[in-house]
Amino acid sequence: MELDFDVMSAAQRFAFLTGAVVPRPIALISTLNPAGDCNAAPYTFFGLAGSDPPVVSVTVFPTADNRMKDTAANILRVNEFVVNLVSEELAGAMNVTCIDAPAGVSELQLAGLTSAPSVKIATPRIAQSPISLECVLHSIVPLGAKQSIILGRIVYAHIRDEFLLDAKAPLIDTPAMHLIGGMHGTSWYTRTADLFSMDRPVWSDWIKQGKASS
Repeated sequence: MELDFDVMSAAQRFAFLTGAVVPRPIALISTLNPAGDCNAAPYTFFGLAGSDPPVVSVTVFPTADNRMKDTAANILRVNEFVVNLVSEELAGAMNVTCIDAPAGVSELQLAGLTSAPSVKIATPRIAQSPISLECVLHSIVPLGAKQSIILGRIVYAHIRDEFLLDAKAPLIDTPAMHLIGGMHGTSWYTRTADLFSMDRPVWSDWIKQGKASS
C-alpha cells in the first residue's frame, strides 16, 4: 500500500506518523504564563537539533479550536522554557499535565509535581525530573496556522546526582533514569529498558575481513 500525503487529512497524517516514527522522546516543557505561574505540558514531537550550539527542537500544534497552545504563547512572550525529561516514575504525573484544565489551573499542582528555580532563566524547572534543560529561544520555524517548530538553545542543565557517573566527562547513567518514549496513537508509551549494543564498523577492519566488494 502507498499513501499520498497530499490527499490525506491532517488527522490521517498524524495517525500514520505517530504510529511509524517511534519511539519519540518526551519533553515535559515548563513555561511561565502571563500571571508568572509555571505551566507544564508534554510534547513528543521533540528531539535534539544540534550540539554546537546545543539546540533542541519542539513542534507545537494548535489546540482543537485552532488557538495557539499556552506553551507556544508563553515561549514567544518570555523567550525561554525548560525541557524536563520524563522517567517511568513520572509517567502518571506527565499524563495529568495533558488535562484540558481551564486557564488559571496549575497542571503541576494537579500532577503533584514541584517546581524548582532555574539558574540562568526565570522559568522554573520540574524538581522530580531526572534531567532538566534550561533553554532560551533560538528561532521559530512556522509550519502553518499556529503550528511551529520552536528551536531552543540549551544554556544550563540539571541532572539528579544519582544519575551522574562522572562529572568531568560528563558521563550519565542513562539506563538508570528509566526514561520513557511516546509510541503510537495518543495513549501508548514505551520503556527504554530493553537495550542492545552494536559497535560502529571501521573501514580498515572491513577491508581486512574481505567484506569490501571490488
